[in-house]
Amino acid sequence: MLDAATAAVLIAMALALVRALRGPTVFDRIVSVNAFGTLTVVLIAVHGFLTGRPEFLDIALAYALITFIGIIAVTKFVTLTPGMQPDRKDDEGDL
Repeated sequence: MLDAATAAVLIAMALALVRALRGPTVFDRIVSVNAFGTLTVVLIAVHGFLTGRPEFLDIALAYALITFIGIIAVTKFVTLTPGMQPDRKDDEGDL
């Protein structure tokens, strides 16, 4: 059963990687890289459970924190750098 979960996580990681490479905007790419990082944390945790080594959960938590800080930094960089944001034609407000 956990082998199926591992396969499902790997498929989802592949789909997130495809979205990161083909995303039409930089924000789509940021979200897909965040999803890839989250799925990596899940994969590390499942691997730790399968091998019976609970220290992999500590590694997964550290990786989750590093991924979170990295995504926040990249998002800040993209939003504050002129010319990095996509042109919006419908700038009438948020829906």
